[in-house]
Parts: sequence; structure tokens; C-alpha cells
Amino acid sequence: MKKPNKLNQGDTIGILSTARKISKKELEFSIEMFESWGLKVVLGKTIGVQDNQFAGNDKLRKNDFQNMLNDENIKAIICARGGYGTVRILDDLDFTKFMLKPKWIVGYSDVTILHAHINNYLHVETLHATMPINFASNTKESLDSLKKVLFGENIIYNFSSNKMNKFGEAKGEIIGGNLSILYSILGTKSGFNPDNKILFIEDLDEMLYHIDRMILALKRAGKFNKIKALLVGGMSDMRDNTKEYGFSSNNPFGKTAKEIILEHTAEFDFPICFDVPAGHINDNRTLIFGREAKIIVEKNKSEICFK
Repeated sequence: MKKPNKLNQGDTIGILSTARKISKKELEFSIEMFESWGLKVVLGKTIGVQDNQFAGNDKLRKNDFQNMLNDENIKAIICARGGYGTVRILDDLDFTKFMLKPKWIVGYSDVTILHAHINNYLHVETLHATMPINFASNTKESLDSLKKVLFGENIIYNFSSNKMNKFGEAKGEIIGGNLSILYSILGTKSGFNPDNKILFIEDLDEMLYHIDRMILALKRAGKFNKIKALLVGGMSDMRDNTKEYGFSSNNPFGKTAKEIILEHTAEFDFPICFDVPAGHINDNRTLIFGREAKIIVEKNKSEICFK
């Protein structure tokens, strides 16, 4: 797996949107933050542009990303936000110049499809990390983790162990991302191979029965058969078939997202770590996808250590 070069003071990064629209004003806090780290910021042509829900039409978003991929002066590409739309431009991107001099691609949520494609087919590390739209609400630990990884520092995360965890230790490359996106690319040329790796999943604002459907789909596709461990980040703002969520009658699914995951992975003996500080949560810490890590899941603590 190729590792992009670490950033240095004075380097230039690019911020763009591959998916939903975003204004320059919404980026002011993050621009100031990046500049305080000693970085120069270039905004893409997708910032401040709107085509219905998107940050410009597909051609503009594709060209904006392609230009930053090809620009050797830009040392990292930061996706400004998620939403939906990255899949609409992926097949038209040319990664030839990127492969000659790989650079960090940073983001989460809808950006998962870029992680899957770049990790699995191009064999380059990427950063599953917070995005500028979230900077103002992120924890200090979240922002610090992104800075440290960009500048080449080693990362170790220690956090409380959930009582539902399955204990154990594992080593392997971490891959994955947003569960809905991973589910959507099953059977496609952007599909992912988690064999002998550590799989990370997270999601936001999903119906519980749909979580059940997606976990079962991954299981039936064999995605759990040979993984070293399963990391579960934020399963945030889940919804159910009840009046509370606008349904005419109460017909709850009956299990939480964590219980669904445990039910469908019960036959496997790999460690499972819930409440990993990553995903659609304020404490969204940076995970280096494609980098080997060691995880320890014990009764009193959980740990992720990147080499």
C-alpha cells in the first residue's frame, strides 16, 4: 500500500466538494484552522456553486477533483462535506498522475466510495476523517488527530470499552467507511475486499430495519468471512417504525443497531469494538485507511494503534 507524503509547513491543500453544495462562508472556520497549522488553502471551483442539491453539475465536480488530482502543488485534497454525489463522477476520473505522486484524500460519509476505490484498486492510503463542514462542532481530539496524521505523527487511540464488545486483539489494514455506501457498491467495480483486514463501519439517520438489511447483505456477500476484526463507529440518530418517527402506528423493529450487528456476526470469532470515535459524531477521529493497525479490545479499554 502506497503512503502519501506527509505535509510540511507552507504546503498547499485543496478544499472542494464532490457531492452536496457548500458556501465559502461555511468554510471560514476550517480555513482559519488549516492556516493556523501553517498550511495554504486553495478552494475548488465547486465551492459556492449550486446545481440543485449538488456543488455544481457532474462535469464541474469531476473537473474540479481531476484538476486537484493532477496539480502537483496541492499536497492533500480535503472534501468539504458529504451528502450524495461522489459516485456520479467516480468512473470519469483519471488517477494516472495521482499514482505517480499520491496525495492524501480526506473525508468520510459519501467520500467512502473514494476510499474504497483508492484503497482496493489503486492500493494507496486515504484518510477517513472529519470534513470542513464539521470543524466548528468537532472535538479538539478530532481536529488534532487530523493535523497529526497529515503531518506524519504516529497515532494511538484509547477509549472506553463498550459492554457489548467481543474481546480480542488483531492486526491488519483498516478499510471501510459508511455502511450505506459500502452496501451500495456490493457487486460493482468499486466493491471492496476486506479479507485479512480490519473492517470499519458507521452510519447516520437510517431505519433500523435497513441496518439489518445492509448487515445481512455484507454477510451474504462474504464480507465477514475472513476479516481480522470489526470496528463500529457512530451509529447515530437511528430511526424506527414508530409514531415518534412519523409512522401512523407503532411497529418497532425490536433491536438496536449494535444488537443487529451482534446477531448477524454471532457465528464469527473476530473481535468487535463498538463506540469507535469515528463517523457522524463530533469526536470523529482520523483513521488511516490502508494502513496496518493493531487493535486491542478488552473489558476496561479499547485501543487502536497505527504503525
